[in-house]
Amino acid sequence: MGRRTVLVKVVVFAAFLIILFRLTDLMVLKHDFYQTIARLQRTFGRKVLIRRGVIYDRNGTELAINLERPSIYCDPKVLKKPQRVAVKLRDLVGKSTKEIMQSLSEHRRFVWLARKVSPKVARRVESFGFPGVGILPDTSRFYPLHEMAAHVLGFVDIDNIGQEGVERVYNKELAGDLRSRFNRRVYLKRDARGNLLYSGVDFESKGNSVVLTIDQGLQAIVESALDRVIEKHSPRAASVILMDPFTGEILALANRPTFDPNEPGRFRASNRRNRAVTDLYEPGSTFKLVMATAALEEGVATLNTRVDCSSGFIEVAGKRIRDHHRHGKLTLKEIIQKSSNVGAVKIALKLGPERFYKYVKRYGFGRKTGVDLTGESPGIVKPPSQWSGTTLAAMAIGYEVMVTPIQVLNAYAVVANGGYRVRPHLLKAVMSKDGEILRVINSGRGERIISPETVRLLKEAFMSVVSMDGTAPKAAIPGNSVAGKTGTTRLIDPKTGRYSYKHFVSSFVGMVPVDRPVFVAIVVIWDPKHGYYGGEVAAPVFREIAEKALAYLSVPREDNLKEHILVYNDLEGMEVVR
Repeated sequence: MGRRTVLVKVVVFAAFLIILFRLTDLMVLKHDFYQTIARLQRTFGRKVLIRRGVIYDRNGTELAINLERPSIYCDPKVLKKPQRVAVKLRDLVGKSTKEIMQSLSEHRRFVWLARKVSPKVARRVESFGFPGVGILPDTSRFYPLHEMAAHVLGFVDIDNIGQEGVERVYNKELAGDLRSRFNRRVYLKRDARGNLLYSGVDFESKGNSVVLTIDQGLQAIVESALDRVIEKHSPRAASVILMDPFTGEILALANRPTFDPNEPGRFRASNRRNRAVTDLYEPGSTFKLVMATAALEEGVATLNTRVDCSSGFIEVAGKRIRDHHRHGKLTLKEIIQKSSNVGAVKIALKLGPERFYKYVKRYGFGRKTGVDLTGESPGIVKPPSQWSGTTLAAMAIGYEVMVTPIQVLNAYAVVANGGYRVRPHLLKAVMSKDGEILRVINSGRGERIISPETVRLLKEAFMSVVSMDGTAPKAAIPGNSVAGKTGTTRLIDPKTGRYSYKHFVSSFVGMVPVDRPVFVAIVVIWDPKHGYYGGEVAAPVFREIAEKALAYLSVPREDNLKEHILVYNDLEGMEVVR
């Protein structure tokens, strides 16, 4: 064997050893590493959305659901004839050729061409067979009742992320994935040419459903009443809330102007604002609740304590505060009944700043109620150290304090439920996609903040407001007792910076039936154009809503109930003839 042959064999053997070592390295030592590289080269991770949970009302009515709306994507790197693609797609996806071409010219490997198109459009695009263009399953949030309860439900963005209302507050529960804004990462395969291939994936919902305290029937009653307010009084805005005073469950909440959560972008931001929890106003005479409560709790007055209001006005720190009508001597009950400013101020001055302020805070003014809605305002309440010489007198009649409708309603709920604080809320339960109850909100009363005797006296006083001698006879409901209070306040004229004599806020807050109220309700109407007194504008709206709500809830008239009790008592002791 020659030296040449030996050299060749050595070289071949060395080469074999090198190849063997390399194969061992690739196939054994670095198998996992190169397998990952290979997978990444032929797959593409993309986060896509799956179905959110459903939103139900308390009776199981669907308020927010999902519709199948596929989305069209593209890999510009492998796309052929982009101009032809843009021309073919423009009418189908509702974009111009220029807009589509801008997307197709991007340097990324994944570009959305259209989101949430109809299944028919998706099938049409798929039939073209354009290399690099594909369809991914997607869902669109749909609100079957459109504007109804829009400010409660809120809306989602293009990626199905909650932006306002319940959709935002309970986004984690509805989306189902606490770790990410998106629900799932889907891996799309690439072929040898780099084309994206979608082979299907399980898109079952991962989100939980939520059950709200809202009653769709009551909500419809409130919405209809607000529509008539707009027609009759042409106000700038209006809000109504119905709440169970014992649990804090919000039964209905609506605002005008409103919007359709299916197309929130078509409406002004002011239409989407939930004024019932965000907008501040001076409450006027509905705030006399604080004065009356403080006077009774602190022993400064009883319902029969008389106050001289005969002058028709009172001067405090150089400012004259008037009554709408001149009265003589009024009891505390009559001060509430006739809404006397002079009487309210005189009693508040006897209380003094510290004692009055204590009950302002006790009722929760100046802080958020904690309602599970976005944008709640705490209101504006200055501490006594910042009061001017007129502040106590002004606050006694509902000025120099800024509140929200839900704060006023929550204060009156204390009277309605016997003296306890409650937290307004909308969530009743969280439910899995299989119908399993995961969490139930056990609504309960909080701490007692006023005594049972004060509650009894306040109910008596506020019932007189709804009598023929009070400021709100138009809130009275035949057969059922109503207690409540009117409010009428002047708005600030932005041109002069002074209180206007043309622009007002009209309000009424009340409860029915008085002994054990089924609900408390507040009506607030901003800047009505035809009439402005709370008893003339807001009280009739309360009556309309309350009458229909009582019938809807099958609450018997109290006078019928009393007749049945009398008949039963008369029959007691009678011998039964068989």
